[in-house]
Amino acid sequence: MRSRQYGPDLTPPWKKTRPAPEVAAEPGLVVEEAATGFCGAVIRCEKTAQGPVVTLEDRFGKHRVFPMEPRGFLLEGRTVTLVRPAAAAPAAPRRPARTASGSVAVPEARARVARAGRIYVEGRHDAELVERVWGDDLRIEGVVVEYLEGIDDLPAVVREFGPSADARLGVLVDHLVPGSKESRIAAQVMADGALGEHVLVVGHPYIDIWEAVKPASAGIPAWPSVPRGQDWKTGVCRAMGWPENTGAAWQRILSSVHSFRDLEPELLGRVEELIDHVTAP
Repeated sequence: MRSRQYGPDLTPPWKKTRPAPEVAAEPGLVVEEAATGFCGAVIRCEKTAQGPVVTLEDRFGKHRVFPMEPRGFLLEGRTVTLVRPAAAAPAAPRRPARTASGSVAVPEARARVARAGRIYVEGRHDAELVERVWGDDLRIEGVVVEYLEGIDDLPAVVREFGPSADARLGVLVDHLVPGSKESRIAAQVMADGALGEHVLVVGHPYIDIWEAVKPASAGIPAWPSVPRGQDWKTGVCRAMGWPENTGAAWQRILSSVHSFRDLEPELLGRVEELIDHVTAP
């Protein structure tokens, strides 16, 4: 009787894992580590005693190192195996593209479906400035920014929204300094029982969002001092010798903002706090 010959692998075809496509880990490539969900741009690949590893940088500049294991990463939702790029002639390292906020850009990324959470921004000019600098990041994260006409009705607005662990609410207000009306309302909202723990109210110290733009970026030596009791925006226009058209003045200021470098850090930190709060798992 003739013996039947078998190959070394007796695993049925339907149980075999299909090999994932190999993708070169070029600097700037944005991937997600499958096990942890960490998403970032490739900074570099290195060879270690345990095998090749890749360093990723997320949108906040945080670095993490991962082993380049088979099927270890997701690229645009597809499982892939990262491999070291082919050797090339020495060249200057390619820096990943950045958004206006300084985050790593995700080329051709679609906007995420909107989260239930929201960011409310006091003032139309405030909303326009947030969109100009953080718009790309907010669309990637699926965060919607809504215009809040004023802070006086904020407690009622929060109760109507009904924040929860799955629908966090962030609020950005002007002139949030100790002892101000704004600070009292903010404290009241965040102390409102079960709702308050899912609400974060932050603000900058400026009377108006205009002041959050660096004077040098706006092409002026400094923001003028406006006497109490006078409309601040109108007072600025008068002091600067601009036509008393605050809408036109704001468009002039807004057009001078190209990235986070044109804004004061007191505003930058607060907006990043709100994005972190709303997108927290």
